Amino acid sequence: MKLELRGITKRFGSLLANDHIDVVVEPGQIHCLLGENGAGKSTLMNVLYGLYEPTEGEILVDDKPVSFRGPGDAMAAGIGMVHQHFMLVPVFTVAENVALGAESTTAGGFLNLDDTRRKIKEISDRYGFDVDPDALVEDLPVGVQQRVEIIKALVRDAKVLILDEPTAVLTPQDTDELLDIMRQLKSNGTSIVFISHKLREVKAVSDTITVIRRGKVVGSADPTASATELASMMVGRAVSLTLDKAPASPKEKTFQVKDLTVIAPNGQHTVDGISFDIARGEILAIAGVQGNGQTELTEAVLGLQDRVHGSILLDGEELVGRSVKDILNSGVGFVPEDRSVDGLIGTFSIAENLILDRYDQVPFAKGISMSPAKVLENAKSRIEEFDVRTTSGLLAAGTLSGGNQQKVVMARELSRPLRLFIASQPTRGVDVGSIEFLHKRIVAERDQGTPVMIISTELDEVMELADRIAVLYKGKLVGIVPAGTGRGVLGLMMAGISPEDAASADKTSADKTSADPTSAEGGDHA
Repeated sequence: MKLELRGITKRFGSLLANDHIDVVVEPGQIHCLLGENGAGKSTLMNVLYGLYEPTEGEILVDDKPVSFRGPGDAMAAGIGMVHQHFMLVPVFTVAENVALGAESTTAGGFLNLDDTRRKIKEISDRYGFDVDPDALVEDLPVGVQQRVEIIKALVRDAKVLILDEPTAVLTPQDTDELLDIMRQLKSNGTSIVFISHKLREVKAVSDTITVIRRGKVVGSADPTASATELASMMVGRAVSLTLDKAPASPKEKTFQVKDLTVIAPNGQHTVDGISFDIARGEILAIAGVQGNGQTELTEAVLGLQDRVHGSILLDGEELVGRSVKDILNSGVGFVPEDRSVDGLIGTFSIAENLILDRYDQVPFAKGISMSPAKVLENAKSRIEEFDVRTTSGLLAAGTLSGGNQQKVVMARELSRPLRLFIASQPTRGVDVGSIEFLHKRIVAERDQGTPVMIISTELDEVMELADRIAVLYKGKLVGIVPAGTGRGVLGLMMAGISPEDAASADKTSADKTSADPTSAEGGDHA
């Protein structure tokens, strides 16, 4: 099935999310929409799937204009979509989830899942999905849940499958398996629209690439284009994709976590008895698929979790039981994983956001009075130092781009002497150019002798920044490995396999791949 988007424009009030976008997806083609977060990719696909009505433009299927009033119309036309955040009911079985919205009943009015089970098994066998129709979704690994989403679309006879940032919650091994599935779907004639900002994956699987920047198509590229070329198209200028950093020179271990357990309100141990330390002048990166205790770990260090057992020592001082303000004032810098919720107040000025944790301290305040002149003076200095793209520190922080908002948060946290620096998802939703800048600032803080803890679900970022890598799985510490540990080993550790077993399994896999003469690509780990 041929799919064409012609002149698609979508406005939300004064915001122009899509600006006259033209895209043609040929039958049996993997067509990647590449762009940074906020470029307009997902909005465009929501228009295609009938979730949004276009302000202008038209959609053509096999050269005939179509109009979708909702996802049902899109599915009826042969278009399926796997959303970045899965649309599954955890307490339902696979078959119940697949049948949802298109249920069939027996003559007595009872739900009939036999036909759905048969279709699931047929698709699962065809593509090697290994999905049990009667398994509860909440019991399935994330990678298998994603296969269920794909099955939902294929059961409805999707000829075009939209995958929106499909690898965001996957381990590297799950990602490789998904890319293989995409190739199988393509070989059976299914067209795929692959939305991503991850250059490695895009280059590995795409037939053609359309680059979107700020709501506009800025060009097309072949997957043979270099990562540097693609990155430059994404941000509109030349960028460096490699971080030039000297080896760490770790000193004394001043930050220590001992037998730390965090208990959720439901009694679950979200962090389960973990211990590690970080030396001055060292970056420890915490890796793992989102939702394995990383958030709770950082909140425990900051004093944001109530039910914490164990010990967190900074220069020998216990942090457990102290207030958030007291911990920050003791020299802990913290960049939260969601800047819009926890890092900034969007309606406050940039200048005010730059002193959120020091508004009551000299030189910004004296007694109960603030000094606007000092606040603005600080803003001008930080804006210049951190290359925040704005015309004035008096503008609301919410008017800045994602990358510049993150620079404001980073500038605030790094503009005072620190005894510990923690950055959670430091470059989430940030353009490639800003990533380059922020990574350099993190390394510079390390080189000043500060112990640094980075939490990231982006494995490339972990490998780029880390001097050592700790992997969390279901709240437990799987192990700590040195920088330079391979993607394959780290990916297996992210699935809960010990470092020793992961290294052995990865070596066995590599040996099999190199011994297989039919494997021309040498087992691409995208």
